[in-house]
Amino acid sequence: MHVNRRLLVRRLLIGLVVLAVLWIAGTVAIYRVMLRPPEKFASVMAKIPGPVAFLLFPFETLWTHARAGKLQIGDPAPGFALMKLDHSERIQLATFTGQQQPVVLVFGSYT
Repeated sequence: MHVNRRLLVRRLLIGLVVLAVLWIAGTVAIYRVMLRPPEKFASVMAKIPGPVAFLLFPFETLWTHARAGKLQIGDPAPGFALMKLDHSERIQLATFTGQQQPVVLVFGSYT
């Protein structure tokens, strides 16, 4: 009986170690995908069934770190171009450099 208990405890510990290694590997894999462009991240997440990633891994914490960026307060905004709502032209942030007026970007939905 004593030998069976030791064997059971040993198998349980091995199982827990295997689960921990799989969890760490999954966490690292999801984090690495989060570092990729949004299109690639979305294509990978579309293949994961249901809310598995959200329930099993620290998704919000990983996302916050993956998308934190490198800008600090006082750094100039990085250059980018956006299409106007009516798709008539692309506006570049660089065209506003040196002007004495603030530039405000609003991201959101008005629907």
